[in-house]
Amino acid sequence: MEKTKKILLTEKEIPTHWYNIQADMPNPTLPPLNPGTRQPVGPADLAPLFPMELIKQEVSKERWIEIPEEVRDVYRMWRPSPLYRAYNLEKLLDTPAKIYFKYEGVSPAGSHKPNTAVPQAYYNKMEGVKKITTETGAGQWGSALSFACQLFGIELEVYMVKISYEQKPYRKLMMNTWGASVFASPTDKTESGRKVLAEDPESPGSLGIAISEAVERAAKDENIKYSLGSVLNHVLMHQTVIGLEAIKQFEKTDDFPDVVIGCFGGGSNFAGISFPFLRLNFQEGKNVRCIAAEPSSCPKLTKGEFRYDFGDSVGLTPLLPMYTLGHTFVPAPIHAGGLRYHGAGVLVSQLLKDKFIEAQALHQLECFDAGVKFARSEGIIPAPESTHAIACAVKEALKAREEGSPKTILFNLSGHGYFDMSAYEAYFSGKLVEHRLTEEELYGDLKKLNTPVIA
Repeated sequence: MEKTKKILLTEKEIPTHWYNIQADMPNPTLPPLNPGTRQPVGPADLAPLFPMELIKQEVSKERWIEIPEEVRDVYRMWRPSPLYRAYNLEKLLDTPAKIYFKYEGVSPAGSHKPNTAVPQAYYNKMEGVKKITTETGAGQWGSALSFACQLFGIELEVYMVKISYEQKPYRKLMMNTWGASVFASPTDKTESGRKVLAEDPESPGSLGIAISEAVERAAKDENIKYSLGSVLNHVLMHQTVIGLEAIKQFEKTDDFPDVVIGCFGGGSNFAGISFPFLRLNFQEGKNVRCIAAEPSSCPKLTKGEFRYDFGDSVGLTPLLPMYTLGHTFVPAPIHAGGLRYHGAGVLVSQLLKDKFIEAQALHQLECFDAGVKFARSEGIIPAPESTHAIACAVKEALKAREEGSPKTILFNLSGHGYFDMSAYEAYFSGKLVEHRLTEEELYGDLKKLNTPVIA
């Protein structure tokens, strides 16, 4: 077949079902635990925070979960997203590797996040929910949920990590435009926020802290539900529309990925691109390498421990079996705000423990260097988070050149960087710095945990 740079699907080819990897994992995940009783958490424990349909999806072992037609109708605004062959980047790198990227920046919010924001808002609407709270790091999740809640007539309250709130003012304005109220976290609106501010009045905030504030608001008001943009099983499942579409798009070429890469914060975008390919590994004997690319300043997959820990900083969530740096770990204020999370999704953690996936940690400057190379060769300015996937893809392509072995690389370009130009300004002016962790900074918070390391 004649090669093409842009590989498209029709609206009719939008997936009709999400893929639930829990049906195929050789080793099931351990259950979340009640922090008080250390007993497994049941649906009743989660009901104050989430609508029941999402709770069912969280624990489901069914391989395919049907996407409601109302959700697919909204997906049609930007899905199917395009798959590109990065010919110019290949030429720049002088590599025998073929590089493809799935571009999720075509959504209204500019990232992959609406893939789960829309169904979450939909299921809340079906249960009669009038108000939702959430957190956001770089602002992409908050933007996506603001967009989705506006569509379904739901009020939204967003706790945005303070350093990102200050670095990315236009993300806040996007959320305001879609009707959301946005607060720089930690705030004095919650006990969780006041506790953090009492200990560190200049705290830059973290996703864990923002989660604590949003969860507290929902837990204390029966009229409010909570929504999370990553980590949880149902969130990762909603994102599999990315990989499912990519597989269909590769069927229109004479290629198939040897390597699939996604940047990693809590797991949603990495899972979205990789889980459908892992299904082919499990069911059809394929051998696709799946690599999670995380920041070296927040290296939970490559340096953390696999143990039970809280999903938030204060300790309001159930204990989750995951790779973690400790729930009190506050990452350095890197510009990839969406990756500044202390833990990893349970599904991804189990897959890494079982060696079905890989993880690489990358430094901020090498990521921006790769992001600029990509922008200059392919025309799209990537989000700082997405530059981690690009940098990992570049490393794999250069390795292929050194070895003289062709391979096909696919990465998820999870969002554009048009609201992140201050980060590029810092890079070009030489003000962007590396954040290298000392042993105490890396492991100090883990030493405080009273939960055992999981063998």
